[in-house]
Amino acid sequence: MAYVDWYIEGRQFGNCNCDYGCPCQFEALPTKGNCEGFEVLEIDKGHFGDVRLDGLRYAMLYAWPGPIFEGKGALQAIIDERADPAQREALETVLHGRETEEAKTHWWVFHAMSDTVHPTLFKPIGYEVDIEARTARVMIPGVLDATGRPIRPPHSDAEHRVRIDIPGGIEFEFAEVGSASTTATGAIRLDLKDSYGQWNILRHGPHGVVH
Repeated sequence: MAYVDWYIEGRQFGNCNCDYGCPCQFEALPTKGNCEGFEVLEIDKGHFGDVRLDGLRYAMLYAWPGPIFEGKGALQAIIDERADPAQREALETVLHGRETEEAKTHWWVFHAMSDTVHPTLFKPIGYEVDIEARTARVMIPGVLDATGRPIRPPHSDAEHRVRIDIPGGIEFEFAEVGSASTTATGAIRLDLKDSYGQWNILRHGPHGVVH
């Protein structure tokens, strides 16, 4: 099957309700039985056919009553309000797993495992991220507020650094792990405190992670 030629590369930050490390990354069940969280990304390089996507941001909110693979979830895309109509349509297509080979990106999987897809929002997305330092700040007015920081062990004020390497992953090859907290008050509500934070470079195309 032929797909539209698209590519998205950028700096991604995410937070879910699991403990540090996130069992899902190791094909284990989520820490609390259910899975909920969000991701945000600023596109450093991107296109969808002839539509340029450089400099735009998006966020995705997710929630499942159990593990992701059991389905029955809900998701919502939030796209940078600066995007023009063609860019909005392009990003919504990709984030909903369309024009993508089956099960090759986490967006495809998340959409396939969601019974409820809330209407896409177009909002200003404030986003600051430093992958090396494991810090992040996200502000989406009326929807979401999140921060990320390095893990600090209970016995000292030192920063603990740990990474995840997944050569065959469908979201990233390599990620920094830290601590994150998120409040979301829209269609998908989140109240996360010092749970799994993830920082990575994302490189996706129609056939999955671009190596």
